[in-house]
Amino acid sequence: MTKQSALDQVANRLHAGKVYRREDLVPFSNASDRHLRELVSVGALKRLAQGLYYAPKKSVFGELPPDDQELVATFLRDKNFLLFSLSSYNTLGVGTSQLYNKTLVYNNKRHGIFSFGNRQFDFRVKPRFPQKLTPEFLLVDVINNLDKLAEDKNQVLQLVERKLSSFDQIKLNDAVANYASVAAKKRFMRWLDI
Repeated sequence: MTKQSALDQVANRLHAGKVYRREDLVPFSNASDRHLRELVSVGALKRLAQGLYYAPKKSVFGELPPDDQELVATFLRDKNFLLFSLSSYNTLGVGTSQLYNKTLVYNNKRHGIFSFGNRQFDFRVKPRFPQKLTPEFLLVDVINNLDKLAEDKNQVLQLVERKLSSFDQIKLNDAVANYASVAAKKRFMRWLDI
């Protein structure tokens, strides 16, 4: 097999928009590290982090970034995670309005801040988290992360307390029981007379 046909064999396995780990491509190459370098140099792959690559997908506006869900699932080798931004709190109407450029990833495996390409992801190991965002979970989580917000904390607390009655009380009690930190749980218990 010629050098070019070996490289073509790896290149033919790539699908635009897909994220790959190095080991995903090793079975198709007799010189995987060299082939990966060559594919990156010609633009067929983008290196996101050590051992993590993206086959760029093109649109009329240029190259699209990798899908966050697929990127995180490939990195974690797991689909059990919750992906969102602190900016999601802005939908609650509790005085938060900042835009945050870091994406939170609640998961059971990794902890720390990781950069993939030019994006930052804040991985946090959590014992429990919902499969999808709900207003009640976000309300509990805004209190859990109060110290990480740029907004006036006292104003956020006052607005959360005022808005409690506008949330589904059963779902809110469930979110408090399952996802609130000890300090947040005490605060909600006072507010909700639990």
